[in-house]
Amino acid sequence: MSRGFVLYGNNLPIDGVIMSRRIGRILAFQALYSWDVGGVDIEDLLSFSWIERDVFEDEPESPAPSKADDVQTEEGEGSEVIEPVNEIKYCLFDKQLELFEGLSADKKNEVFTFARFLVRGTLENKDEIDGLIKSHLSPKWSIERINKVALAVVRIGVYELLYQKDTHPSIVIDEAVEIVKDYGSDDSYKFTNAILDKISKDIAR
Repeated sequence: MSRGFVLYGNNLPIDGVIMSRRIGRILAFQALYSWDVGGVDIEDLLSFSWIERDVFEDEPESPAPSKADDVQTEEGEGSEVIEPVNEIKYCLFDKQLELFEGLSADKKNEVFTFARFLVRGTLENKDEIDGLIKSHLSPKWSIERINKVALAVVRIGVYELLYQKDTHPSIVIDEAVEIVKDYGSDDSYKFTNAILDKISKDIAR
């Protein structure tokens, strides 16, 4: 099972290492989201050919998600920001894109490797991860009602809390919250923070 990964040595500044890991997490959640919502084959997603195409080619904007795609969270509701791969363009924001484009081919491959590691580890342990998430939801909520962007990010966060012991839980939670702020619906970051905090404390007992 995928239960340990060390990314980079000392040849990137600390903010570069942190941002590179965030890019890896962003790619991981987008792949997991497309697998879950769009039924896209996971191995096709983990080739990351879609990232190379979408990052480096000037494509026309795709239409916004429809109202039918809105999913509630415990903290609120809102439409998803991204759709399954091949239906809407994925994105990296300016600072992320600037860093990514400045990486050597080897470093880009390390980002991809980290993203693949997170996705495969999450899927290998999905039953355990989903069980933890369900056990920390309020009685009136089911996992199916969670905003799908938030769910993909939370699943990866729980995997990291369980098996990435080299990363402090506060970093895992902060990273998840920041990603959901960028890509999720308006209030879903509050849910992300609350449930990962509860799970982190439960794991630490």
